[in-house]
Amino acid sequence: YIFMNFLQINSKTNFSKSIIKSILNTKTIKDLFFIALGASIYAFSLDAINIKNQLADGGISGVTLLLRYWFKINPGISTLVLNIPLIIIGYKYMGRRMLILTIWGTSCLSFFLNFWLHTPFIHQINLDHDLFLAGLLTGLLSGLGIGIVFKFGGTTGGTDIIARILELKLGIPIGKTLLGLDVLVLGISLSYLDTKHMLYTLVGSYFLAKIADYVQEGSYAAKGVIIISDKYLNIAKMINLNLDRGYTYLLAEGGYQNDTKKIIYCVVSPRELSNLKSIVLNEDKKAFVSIIDVHETLGEGFTYLRKKNNIFQKFK
Repeated sequence: YIFMNFLQINSKTNFSKSIIKSILNTKTIKDLFFIALGASIYAFSLDAINIKNQLADGGISGVTLLLRYWFKINPGISTLVLNIPLIIIGYKYMGRRMLILTIWGTSCLSFFLNFWLHTPFIHQINLDHDLFLAGLLTGLLSGLGIGIVFKFGGTTGGTDIIARILELKLGIPIGKTLLGLDVLVLGISLSYLDTKHMLYTLVGSYFLAKIADYVQEGSYAAKGVIIISDKYLNIAKMINLNLDRGYTYLLAEGGYQNDTKKIIYCVVSPRELSNLKSIVLNEDKKAFVSIIDVHETLGEGFTYLRKKNNIFQKFK
């Protein structure tokens, strides 16, 4: 009996250690830091701009602004209270890591909403004379904050959890759920906002979505190029010599003649696109070229150091 109890206690200890070890690693600490940073920026935007200029917001943050107007409840407190049942409901639909990051993001948002609200600095920001500037600034700051949170795997709770549950249970896309809930909250916000403030809120929401997507997708944007040509060998050789870019041959089948051929796929920076098109045109004026947006690139030449070219190498 004593031996069995020892094994049970030891197994629980090992399990606890494994959890702590999985949490306290360099990547997780980095994620927690940036989620806190993103939550602080988002909270600052709500306290310093939305509340002071009577601009609404969507989701749970919008609900907290409604509660502040109707019942004078501190947004930091209402954010925490509203998210607790949602996190409990969503527990079975989230993995352990996602749950931890969601609790952390929600707690940070609640803390910073309360922190900024009692910071004298925000009272020095006066944008009452220019609601367009207020809407633009809240969109930029909120989008930056939310984008950072999402980029590092976190959420600020709220409607993100509801959207995730509806996707799993009913197959409703997350984007449609978030949009529907935002429209609902913004519609109710007309109870304390006039049409003018609501329209400037929509301006802020537009910039929020754009900035959040940009931050989340990454700043290493590039262009993906698909090249179909019978002279693919010459084109690939010139890409390597002139641009020092890698490329991949994809095996394809023509839809008209059903012939098998190789096509070139490569990724270049936007400033190299013009040179690439010139290379293709010089080698084969009949080549078919398709250019697509690449929102994020990882690897040598974009996020890693490229080998340095010797400018005198071509003259050797």
